[in-house]
Amino acid sequence: MSFPAKRLRRLRTSAKMRNLVQETMLTPNDLICPIFVQEDLKSRIKIESMSEMERLPLDDLNDEVGTISDLGISAIMLFGIPTKKDDSGTSAFDENGIVQKAISQIRSNFDEKIVIMADVCLCQYTSSGHCGIINENKIDNDSSIETLAKIAVSQAKAGVDTVSPSAMMDGQVTAIRKALDDEGFTDVSIMSHSAKHRSSFYSPFRDAAECAPKFGDRKTYQVPFTNAREAMREVETDINEGVDIVMIKPALSYLDLIAETKRRFNVPVAAYSVSGEYALVKGASAQGWINEKDITEEILYSIKRAGADMIVTYFAKSAAKFLQES
Repeated sequence: MSFPAKRLRRLRTSAKMRNLVQETMLTPNDLICPIFVQEDLKSRIKIESMSEMERLPLDDLNDEVGTISDLGISAIMLFGIPTKKDDSGTSAFDENGIVQKAISQIRSNFDEKIVIMADVCLCQYTSSGHCGIINENKIDNDSSIETLAKIAVSQAKAGVDTVSPSAMMDGQVTAIRKALDDEGFTDVSIMSHSAKHRSSFYSPFRDAAECAPKFGDRKTYQVPFTNAREAMREVETDINEGVDIVMIKPALSYLDLIAETKRRFNVPVAAYSVSGEYALVKGASAQGWINEKDITEEILYSIKRAGADMIVTYFAKSAAKFLQES
């Protein structure tokens, strides 16, 4: 009888051996934790479509960031829910806006203990729920990028480390970089949602942030999920405009694009494991159909294996706990 000369199972014989040859590493330092902060809120509000996620009042922000930092997570991503919305999204760049107050408060209390990132978009702040300014029932790209630049500068003045434009407007990175530099914020970095796809995986987020469009959809500015080459052109364009970190969004159904971005471009690559990915796992876990910890670990490792240097994920806190325990 002939036996195989090569036995790959020799490298799997014990936990110590498996750890020794492990190719993909994941630590809490790789995770970015999203935070929803709501203006004029008195107590936390559960987000029904995203189990264990909450909208926070400013008064609870220090405790939340402290918990995140203690878990070894390096960065947070702030999303704001304002009290007032209008056609121009003016509360998004108000120096006393909810995100600006949150940034300032975190900076004062945590200094450099955690990287403060903030979403730069208009969907939570406009009465239309769209990511740009509406003009004659269409998204006006050029007036939108002017507003996005104002948002970025206002966040920089509050003390943000990284602005993260997610509106998918053409030229948004150029406009933001110029505005930041003109105001002396040359050290504020840009992590663009470079290839943000038109996806049904965003539905729970729209509930959480109250940002569903009031008419139409976002097909005219988000990348079609059918077009890989177009996604790479979006990434390349952001790099040419001076972005510091590129992002692929969503993550799990777009691992091929994460890998291709890593292969093609010599820049840090982020992936956003979005609300729908989180909600599906939490829902199946609640029914007892899957083991949540095991599935979460597998998903996050697959995103890292594909090439992501960092992962924005709603699993950040729970994942950091089990990574510390392992």
